[in-house]
Amino acid sequence: MPTRIPPTPTAAVQEPSKPSSAPGCRGLITYGDPHGSWEPLLLAVAADPPDGVIIVGDLELEVPLRQQVAPLLSAGVQVFWIPGNHDARSADAYDGLWGDHPDGNLHACCVAVGGIRVAGLGGVFKGRVWRPGAEPVHRSRAGYLAQLPRTDRWRGGLPLRARDAIFPEDLDVVSRLRADVLVSHEAPSCHRHGHAVVDAAAQACGARLVVHGHHHHDYEGVIGSGVRVRGLDRAEVFRIRREDLL
Repeated sequence: MPTRIPPTPTAAVQEPSKPSSAPGCRGLITYGDPHGSWEPLLLAVAADPPDGVIIVGDLELEVPLRQQVAPLLSAGVQVFWIPGNHDARSADAYDGLWGDHPDGNLHACCVAVGGIRVAGLGGVFKGRVWRPGAEPVHRSRAGYLAQLPRTDRWRGGLPLRARDAIFPEDLDVVSRLRADVLVSHEAPSCHRHGHAVVDAAAQACGARLVVHGHHHHDYEGVIGSGVRVRGLDRAEVFRIRREDLL
């Protein structure tokens, strides 16, 4: 289970659990935006099981997540995810992900899997909350809720349309984590639609690799002081082992 840090600017920073020292760590698989396509992932795991799988958003589930990835869970493969911009478009989409497998949510927290520490930054930048380069409309979820009429709340909290938004407080939390890899939905600045604030969070948490989805673009890049970037195509399998990060 991930070591969770509540996404608030004042959260106490906790270290993730230590990577396993047992021989035979199998690493992890990151999986590009599925958009309902799961066969490439299922085949890759069946051929060479990893210790864990991280889905980088835009799942577009037709059934709840645990049902969709039941063969992986039955084989003892941990499954983690971050939200994309398609995952809170309806109550059914939200419930099939956040509601069905909350322990797998890697947004604004860190987990050690396959001998690798991975931090997650899910969601997208939205003008009604914050678009980098402009002053934030809301720095925190608490601030958003404080000015939101109760009639506009969804299930007593944020509107559904804001459940997949990135708030400045999320970058604050991610920047205080310690990780080998940052997995994000939004791209860093080496992509033409990317954002320098993702670069800053990756460098602050010590990541040596950023893996992102969203744009369905299979490419390699570099940011900052040599931090590698790997963009994933739609439903693309990308395997990482600890030795790849040395």
